[in-house]
Amino acid sequence: MDSPQSNLFNPDLKLATLRKGELLNLLMAAGLISIFFLTFHYFGNSQETHGVWGRSAFHWLTFRWSIGSVSLGNGDYSHGYLIPAFSVLVLWLKRHEIQAAPKKAAPIFIVAIIGSLILHYLGLKTQQTRISLFGMIGLLWSIPGYLYGWKLAWLILFPCAFLIFGIPLELFENMTLPLRFINTEVAVSALQGLGIEVRQVGTAIYGPPFDATAELKLDVADACSGIRSITAMTALAAGYGYLMMNTLWSKWLIFLSSIPLAMVGNMFRIIAIGIIAEAFGTDVAAGVIHDYSGFLVFGMAIALMVALSTLLNRIDSRILARFNKIDPSCPSANASI
Repeated sequence: MDSPQSNLFNPDLKLATLRKGELLNLLMAAGLISIFFLTFHYFGNSQETHGVWGRSAFHWLTFRWSIGSVSLGNGDYSHGYLIPAFSVLVLWLKRHEIQAAPKKAAPIFIVAIIGSLILHYLGLKTQQTRISLFGMIGLLWSIPGYLYGWKLAWLILFPCAFLIFGIPLELFENMTLPLRFINTEVAVSALQGLGIEVRQVGTAIYGPPFDATAELKLDVADACSGIRSITAMTALAAGYGYLMMNTLWSKWLIFLSSIPLAMVGNMFRIIAIGIIAEAFGTDVAAGVIHDYSGFLVFGMAIALMVALSTLLNRIDSRILARFNKIDPSCPSANASI
């Protein structure tokens, strides 16, 4: 038991006591956090429009998340606020493993720290805040790795990498028009298969006389391409797969399935709106039903993902049970296979 002289505070005061070494570590951690925050708050954004966003990379990021609406999900990245919250949740769930992990400095992470700082510098020079944000995520991972070693770096790898889903990369922007054509073609084929007389004109769906004067007239606009569902669904599938799937291959399969699942859900939405337009008129279909059907479609995509994950986990369980029946030390068991 340490003597009172080895502690910073007198234990007789019944306050939490800190050793000098612990206080030093605490001060160093506070200093690193402060430098990290100040760097990306005051020198995180150099775009010409920084008068709107300020110099803060955090302000730029939350501004992009808020485009459209924070609560109703009208923006392509309105789910961004949930990304850091989920990363913190994963860290909380892993807190015991993180606490128990052996702590030993790993100087090799200096390379990752320098690389992340270079990314931030390049982001500033090229006025690409997204590049700076990649550097920020790299620092969030590499600094703890340098201080505490590979084991802790491995434990925090996913929560740090998951933050990438919060960066508005707009990877699918160039896919908007092709997705609109695909959705329109599928919807027209399905509606025709149901006996509804419609034709495709570009990215629009027309009933008789198949022009702008038609009573049934739907336009598959950019917002209907499914980009919003895809960006949100990929993040959701990554988090769900990490927490719920048993094996690495099933985690990746759930993640890769997110795009087709989102596309299927969005196609179903367009077909349903077409049916409602035929039954009750375009004005009814393009009103409240159109505005809120996205939530139902996203729910459908989630249900499909959960069903797929259940099937994959059952397959994993059967494979595991099959291997458990085989005792490598028993020749007769191996011979019977």
